[in-house]
Amino acid sequence: MLLLIALALAMDSVALSLANGANCQNLAFKSVAKMAFIFAFFQAVMPFLGYILGLSFVDFIKQVDHFIAFIILVFLGLKMIKDSRASQDESCLFDSLKISVLIAGAFATSIDALAVGVTFAFDDIAILNACFIIGVVCFILCILGFYLGKFAGKFLQNKALVLGGVILILLGVKILAQHLSDHGFSS
Repeated sequence: MLLLIALALAMDSVALSLANGANCQNLAFKSVAKMAFIFAFFQAVMPFLGYILGLSFVDFIKQVDHFIAFIILVFLGLKMIKDSRASQDESCLFDSLKISVLIAGAFATSIDALAVGVTFAFDDIAILNACFIIGVVCFILCILGFYLGKFAGKFLQNKALVLGGVILILLGVKILAQHLSDHGFSS
């Protein structure tokens, strides 16, 4: 069960890794591992924070998490699309992203892990082991996602930044739409 939770939590981070891989053809493994580590770190820490904060905070997070994720992901997606128009060379978007932008993306894709951590507080679960498994699964999948995106990027060439931006925007829209439909706001 925990492995399935870890896989589900990692999917948004994997989507970001795919987008980065599609654009970064010459990125060294050290940089790929750094990006994957940032995403995995947030995926591992957020359940722990949720576990600590408990039920009182989860109600607030559930009310705004989708909006925060939507805004951050749409912003990053639009930035990628804008950058694709400004720079048509083969440079890697990852190199132009500041660590703060990577952290914002990691935060946006790990907010749901905070709520999962709250549910862990009511189960008989070893929270540190659970966080470790979630982090390791995310790290491995992000590296695989990056290289899958890199493979696809060879075929996409100069459209990789636009595709990456569209992926991020769609991911943000998916998060928002899913929340709204779960709460009866769909028509």
